[in-house]
Amino acid sequence: MGGSDKKSPAALGFLSVLDHEPLGLVGGYLILNSVGRPLEFHCTAPIKPSRAQQILYGPTLGPYLYGEQIGQTLLAKGTARPLVVCVDTALTLEVRPFASVPVALVLARVSSVEATSITAERQANCAPPALAGSVWRCDAPHALGENLNTFHLGRNHLAVSAEAPDDRAAIEDRLAKFADFDLGEPFERIREAVLEAHRVSRT
Repeated sequence: MGGSDKKSPAALGFLSVLDHEPLGLVGGYLILNSVGRPLEFHCTAPIKPSRAQQILYGPTLGPYLYGEQIGQTLLAKGTARPLVVCVDTALTLEVRPFASVPVALVLARVSSVEATSITAERQANCAPPALAGSVWRCDAPHALGENLNTFHLGRNHLAVSAEAPDDRAAIEDRLAKFADFDLGEPFERIREAVLEAHRVSRT
C-alpha cells in the first residue's frame, strides 16, 4: 500500500515473523511515518521447514528462516527507507546483516532484576514453534543473552545485537524524537494484517 504519506522524511520499519498453525512461518513488514500512519505493508507466503531442513540446519535453522529467508526478503520489498527497523523477537534480530539501517529489538517492559534472572532454560523454550510443534511463538520470546546490548529509550526497552555495537548510538540519535512512541504497538497491527491477508487469500 502507499499514499501521500510517503513524502514524510521520517519513517520507522517494523518487522515481525509469526508462527501460526496451520500456515507456518509468515513474515510481515510495516513501515510507518512519524505520526504512526502506514506507508507500506508487505508479507510473505507461509514457510514450513521440512524435517530434512530441521536435521541439516540444526540450531542454525531458526536464524536462517527468520533473518535471511524471511527478514531479508521483506526488507528488500520496502521502497521507503526507514530510520530504524524494529523487530519483536531475538530470532528476527538475525536480519541485521541484511539491513542498511540499525535494527532494534523491542523488549517487553521488565525490570532490570527480572531481565537478569532470565535463564538459559527460558531461552531454550523460545525456539521457533514451527520447530517445537507449538501453535504460536512462545509467550516469552525476548530472552536476553550475552549477545544483546539492552537500553531504554523513553518508554521503550530496546536491545541491539552485540555484533552491531554502533547500532545503539545510531538508534538513540535517530529515535530521539520518538521517545513517547510505543514501539511495541505496531506489531499487533502486523499480526492482524498478516492473518487477515492469508484469511482473504484462502477464501
